[in-house]
Amino acid sequence: MTMKREYGKEQPYIPAGPFKIRLPLIHLKFEKVDFFQGLLLCAVCLGAIPMLQEYLGMPFEVAMTVVVLNGILYFAHILLGDPVIPGWITPAIPLLMLHISQYPVGPERVHALIAFQFSLGILAIFLGITGLGKKVTSIVPNAMKSGVILGAGISAIMSILKKGGNFEKYPVSIVICMGVGFYFLFSSHFKSKRNLNKFTKILSNMGSLPIIILAIFIGPLVGEASIPNIQWGITNLAFKELFNNWTIFGLGLPPLKMFISGIPMVISCYIVLFGDMIQTQCLLENASKERPDEIIDYNPNRSHLIFGLRNLLMSIFGPDLTMSGPLAAAMQVVLCERYKNGRETMDSIHGGAISYRYGTLSGYLLLPIVTLVKPILGIALAATMLIQGYVSIRVGVLKSKTVNDLGIAGIMAAVIATRGAAWGLLSGLLLCGFINIGRNKEFESPLFEGSTFTNKIVSNEIKAEEV
Repeated sequence: MTMKREYGKEQPYIPAGPFKIRLPLIHLKFEKVDFFQGLLLCAVCLGAIPMLQEYLGMPFEVAMTVVVLNGILYFAHILLGDPVIPGWITPAIPLLMLHISQYPVGPERVHALIAFQFSLGILAIFLGITGLGKKVTSIVPNAMKSGVILGAGISAIMSILKKGGNFEKYPVSIVICMGVGFYFLFSSHFKSKRNLNKFTKILSNMGSLPIIILAIFIGPLVGEASIPNIQWGITNLAFKELFNNWTIFGLGLPPLKMFISGIPMVISCYIVLFGDMIQTQCLLENASKERPDEIIDYNPNRSHLIFGLRNLLMSIFGPDLTMSGPLAAAMQVVLCERYKNGRETMDSIHGGAISYRYGTLSGYLLLPIVTLVKPILGIALAATMLIQGYVSIRVGVLKSKTVNDLGIAGIMAAVIATRGAAWGLLSGLLLCGFINIGRNKEFESPLFEGSTFTNKIVSNEIKAEEV
């Protein structure tokens, strides 16, 4: 039986240095709705398979093995104290693809990926051990925080809308599924009706699951996806082939020049990671306002240690283009929205997060689930990117406190989306330096407080979601 939490206290745990160990079924309650969401939303994670096949030349079974390894390591965050659904470093994926594409497909390209992911893991662990991870998130100006989050959101949307992207392949399916999904997830009208009857209550608790269910039917109906060919059994994995042909066990260590050439990419990726941590903190602070019954403890240093270790292990056992990030933004949003509905909906945010990951791992291993969602992997990936884009833009704008902040953030976001994270960071630093030189708060125009903009837009719901 799960240990019961007192009102206004933190979910029970076993202290272990910087970690707070919570064990399944002892400290973490099983949440059915989040499990079933994960079961079908494993389609999002399986979207990594086509990328691994195209850029690293992996067969389906080998790419599937990498996804499963990553899926197992997702549990590290929740078991060690992070109240999050971890995921990919999504906005950095296009940058990483560009980086490794400098090398020919084969051992050289794999070595470039291994060197990058190993270096990223070491950097994150160093920042977590020294405590610099938490300090970095506290000293960066609001304008730059806003710019990083906005840039991540715009990049996510652009990855779907670009020429040859998933929107060109599944335009009707994406429009229908996302229209319905956004209504259920974010519409004020639906939120006002969610307690109307039993059916609306069920829908309000389903998160983004309706998007995947709808895609399974809409995709074949409009001719943009094939009818699923359901197969039974357990998913075939290929550990031996993975270790022999795509890891240091078969290829050896990358040369030193690979580590050196990957440094700019590591820095750029960390900037995106930094944005994910800001977004995580914002989402959790926002959710905790609605749930005074539970104290939520998010520690950036602890998060650094965990996702740093995940990247380090993946670089050794299964280098991955999607990388190991601290946040699956779209899924965390869904988790937080359900969590806000009260303790009767989700006892603890930790239980909801681990139940979701129970579902995704089960989905990877069950062949009927894999074959059911395989035709709509592109639609599921698009849904993830668009939800992340929506939330990143909303959170990013609200992170700006003055009109100057928002102006800097807008330019910085555009540079990140078109020229990469490193150039975006440089533009933000320069703009903050020039615009805020000799800063005088008396002459600053607040973005929200007391303005007409606030009275019209930052109304009851937005005010409650302010971060």
